[in-house]
Amino acid sequence: MNIKITPGNLSRLEKIFEEAKYVLRFEKGTFNSGYCILEHKKVVVINKFLNLEGRINTLLDILSSLQLDATLLSPDSLKLYRQVQENRNVTDAENPGGQEPLPPANEEPA
Repeated sequence: MNIKITPGNLSRLEKIFEEAKYVLRFEKGTFNSGYCILEHKKVVVINKFLNLEGRINTLLDILSSLQLDATLLSPDSLKLYRQVQENRNVTDAENPGGQEPLPPANEEPA
């Protein structure tokens, strides 16, 4: 999803988690993906050393994988959440196997 990397957009994404009753924590840890989700406790732990772009991209990744209760979200948060979900659906449709597309046979991989 193309979202501008601004502190305001980071706040908008954090607000979605807050409204959905998730605890969002920025902690030190060894996360392979930059985050950890404890589903049953509704806790999301994000690597505190990520920069602004990393935090936004991580929150977008997490939002695209969660099914939130839309009735808890404000209209602005719901709109952004639906955009993230739609983007995931488009990406999934373009790449159904979930793998990076292979380069054509006559090209060298990058």
